Amino acid sequence: MERRAAQRRAPRPLLLMLFAVLACAPPLARALPSKVSRGVAVPFVFDPHAVCSPPCQHGGLCIRNATCFCARGYEGELCQHATCYPKCKNGGKCLRPGKCRCQPGYGGRYCHKVSCEGGCQNGGECISANGMVKCICASGWTDSRCQEAICPQGCRNGGACVAPGICSCAAGWVGGACHLALCRLPCHHGGKCIAPDVCRCRSPYSGLQCTKRIKE
Repeated sequence: MERRAAQRRAPRPLLLMLFAVLACAPPLARALPSKVSRGVAVPFVFDPHAVCSPPCQHGGLCIRNATCFCARGYEGELCQHATCYPKCKNGGKCLRPGKCRCQPGYGGRYCHKVSCEGGCQNGGECISANGMVKCICASGWTDSRCQEAICPQGCRNGGACVAPGICSCAAGWVGGACHLALCRLPCHHGGKCIAPDVCRCRSPYSGLQCTKRIKE
């Protein structure tokens, strides 16, 4: 009877050693060998003389030969893979627990947000379509980031389109399309301003303002 009681008490030092190791280790999460399906319960057997070669990574504990017990946030036979929950989306890669590296065009903690480089301006919306990320521009705007205004009438004579349908004209030109020249001195006798401060005169007049009558 005493011999049986001694046999039952014999494993206690091994259990104490296991508890001491686990108490000093970082928070751990179970990582099963690749042949074992996730969620299958297996006995936790700790061998203090176990050897894992290559060694367990990221703080993992070698609990028996070639079997690692991984720290929380890591998985794999050697605890070599970081885990992100929710998983990284849109082709993102988990760099460390809870940290994703996103593919171009995506952002957010888990790469779940569409992101257009530089942003979409003037009311444009960033979308993902057919694997491509691009800006959909509001009416009157165009280009990759919706930064260019559209002037259907065109801006002539060095004018620039600064807002939908609005031209900023160069000096000496006016009008919706910058198509009208401006003469500070008026053209007389039916003359027409054809360029800044340039009059085109009707016969028989000439001169800067078409005030000189040509003698026939």
